[in-house]
Amino acid sequence: MRVSDLSRSSGVPVATIKYYLREGLLPRGETTSPNQARYDDTHLRRLRLIRALVEVGGLPIANVREVLSAVDDPAVSLHAMLGRTVYAITGDVGASGSLDEAEADLEQAMTHVDWQVEHGAPALAGARSVLARMRELGLAPGDTTLRAWAEAADRAAEGDMAAIGRTTGREEAAETALIGTVLGDALLAALRRIAQESRSAQLYRDGS
Repeated sequence: MRVSDLSRSSGVPVATIKYYLREGLLPRGETTSPNQARYDDTHLRRLRLIRALVEVGGLPIANVREVLSAVDDPAVSLHAMLGRTVYAITGDVGASGSLDEAEADLEQAMTHVDWQVEHGAPALAGARSVLARMRELGLAPGDTTLRAWAEAADRAAEGDMAAIGRTTGREEAAETALIGTVLGDALLAALRRIAQESRSAQLYRDGS
């Protein structure tokens, strides 16, 4: 297909496609004439992943390039490649309080669900910051609540891995991980609000 066909199929403007080509994010097409190139489904799949990284993940081009390098390197395991993808979109909310007690809370929750996580995983710092902030506000969740949240997160991750297991290639796996994490977080938050309203109605609607 020509670049105009690639644009139409992907929904990415021709000018943006040419920018991705210049930046080395998208492989060059097969040259058919001095000013023409032919593209195929591999370019379409790559554009879908780039679009997800940029539009859904909000990543700058440098981070997109890092994720794509992991996708393209067969020496990088699928686990490591998925890690780079999700790490790239994981931020730290920050907190001004002590992290010591938050660290203990997190370690206890992780032991409860038997999580195996790299020491430098950015989500660990994020979780510690959130727990520290909750303690600052006098609203630490307590063991029972935190364990319940960890169990719910573990079930969600099980679903995430099942979705990735149904993919057919590294690019699709990375795209599924990214979209499933970013939009999945938003969906889980919305479902939680719905569940909270339902539970509240069951418990407190009659004023009891």
